[in-house]
Amino acid sequence: MIGILLLLLLLLPLFLYIAAPQIRKMLSSGVCTSTIQLPGKVAVVTGANTGIGKETAKELAQRGARVYLACRDVQKGELVAREIQIVTGNQQVLVRKLDLADTKSIRAFAKDFLAGHFLLTHLLLEKLKESAPSRVVNVSSLAHHLGRIHFHNLQGEKFYSAGLAYCHSKLANILFTQELARRLKGSGVTTYSVHPGTVNSELVRHSSFMKWMWWLFSFFIKTPQEGAQTSLYCALTEGLEILSGHHFSDCRVAWVSAQARNETIARRLWDVSCDLLGIPMD
Repeated sequence: MIGILLLLLLLLPLFLYIAAPQIRKMLSSGVCTSTIQLPGKVAVVTGANTGIGKETAKELAQRGARVYLACRDVQKGELVAREIQIVTGNQQVLVRKLDLADTKSIRAFAKDFLAGHFLLTHLLLEKLKESAPSRVVNVSSLAHHLGRIHFHNLQGEKFYSAGLAYCHSKLANILFTQELARRLKGSGVTTYSVHPGTVNSELVRHSSFMKWMWWLFSFFIKTPQEGAQTSLYCALTEGLEILSGHHFSDCRVAWVSAQARNETIARRLWDVSCDLLGIPMD
């Protein structure tokens, strides 16, 4: 019996190696098939100097949109903008400094732009309404299932765990998306949250353990281009307006946790966020 178990353990890596292409194909099934072109449209992509954001920006530029790369590292953003300009032939790829962890940076960006983050969307709302039909796509994660909104510890002032904070923030993304959709109903502005999948991006760059895990399971992890497909689907697909506020994964509506469906929590989180930022609640 022990011999059989040892044999199975030895054969497991071989099986995974052989099965990897099919498993990876299954995990990367969602593809944005929209052929819509975007001349005259403006897109703001946060975190656009790497990973999913970069691939999203590249595709939007390819379709003729004016694309603003909103990045903390302007120098890196300029290199990416030039790369996208060369690849797409679209010279309207511009870089603006934006640090979503700094409210002063967000306000400066919004002022300069006039033109995931609650304050940024709030400051751009009037412009979005003027430009309707327009869309807001928030990148969340399957990790939201582990998230909770602790109003007594909303900013981690009493206890903090980096991993759980990530899960909580992704839950907040979904709740914000749903509440924003409710408030913008009939305005011509629609909003969606997405789970991009497990993507080989720079998200794990600060964790040696996670980088090792990513390498170990690299056969099953999406490329940034594959990870951008659901964001592009929600940004581009025609007729999606009736699904405003919904959550998507692999280019289709996805199930969310009970917490993420709680309208009372969503409304309270909106009000508390407004209060913290000193902006009107309605």
